[in-house]
Amino acid sequence: MFYYLEGTVAELEANLAVIDCGGVGYACATTNATLARLKRGSRAKLYTYLNVKEDAMDLYGFFSKNELNSFKMLIGISGVGPKAALAILSANTPEQLALAIVSGDEKALMTAPGIGKKIAQRIILELKDKLAKEDLSGMQTGKRTVQSGQKMSEALSALMVLGYSQQEIGGALKNIDMENLPLEEIIRQALRKMVK
Repeated sequence: MFYYLEGTVAELEANLAVIDCGGVGYACATTNATLARLKRGSRAKLYTYLNVKEDAMDLYGFFSKNELNSFKMLIGISGVGPKAALAILSANTPEQLALAIVSGDEKALMTAPGIGKKIAQRIILELKDKLAKEDLSGMQTGKRTVQSGQKMSEALSALMVLGYSQQEIGGALKNIDMENLPLEEIIRQALRKMVK
């Protein structure tokens, strides 16, 4: 229903930003990362998700599309509601979330309040299964060392977890220094290219 809201930041509270759009204040539940980038009285654009329930309509807002995509991916998992997804994204950036899923790092997910071992395992299992169904054979790796090839494969998996297509990822990974950059920086640079 709402793709994004753009207006003046009217209020900032714990896990909540109110965006004034033409005299109407939209309360958006959000993450710590988004709150850190907002300033009361300044203009902002938040990408939104409207969650409609029988007894409520809740609006969620995110500074980046990556964060919104990660939120949607998390709430698609059985047992993970919007509050849990916000907690996970307040404790992990989208890049860190993708790395945790690809590497099976339950502890990274469990740093979020209210996320126990069983939920963390379910998130990792379901999102890894989603990756397993994707066909990775179409990626062109060119002449790369074993180490850079492994980094490329892990970056590809992490970006696919975030919902990007093989074609988008292939273009974004071109000209990134796979040899010398850490995996998290490779993912961050690819995400910057895809968001432009």
